[in-house]
Amino acid sequence: MGTIIKEAKENNSLSLCVFKPEKINDFIVEAEKERDWPKDILEIVEDQKRQGDLFSDKEKDEILNTYKMVKKLPYKFSYKFTDINGRESTLMIEDWEIGQLYWNSLRSSNGNEKDAVDKVKEKYLTEFSKKAIYLYLGTTRQFHSIAKNPFVIVGVFYPPL
Repeated sequence: MGTIIKEAKENNSLSLCVFKPEKINDFIVEAEKERDWPKDILEIVEDQKRQGDLFSDKEKDEILNTYKMVKKLPYKFSYKFTDINGRESTLMIEDWEIGQLYWNSLRSSNGNEKDAVDKVKEKYLTEFSKKAIYLYLGTTRQFHSIAKNPFVIVGVFYPPL
């Protein structure tokens, strides 16, 4: 982990990599303070949608007219892991797949959020521990140069052992 953080800091072009943790220590779930998107963000998205496009075509306009803002996840999910040098890190999982797993689990749990979160944790901590886990790490422009660790998990690859 130290090597890729150093590379990202010294060379701003390192913003995406594959990382194999030595051990997954925990799966952390935190409730979001705000369960809905802020109104100002929704207004910006709607304004951009209505703005139009000089190079627009009928098919693109139809797609934009059916566009709906995705629901905000009410939880943040993170992995706590150790690298081969024993360094422990905690990184948030910003992968669409975990969000979709949560929504599917919520539906199959008849709206019970605790059960849905337990299903997500079961999959990411228990089931994936039986596989080789690789993390796709990426930085965000906002934190690339200033954060102690600019990486978030943008994907999880879990092939069989």
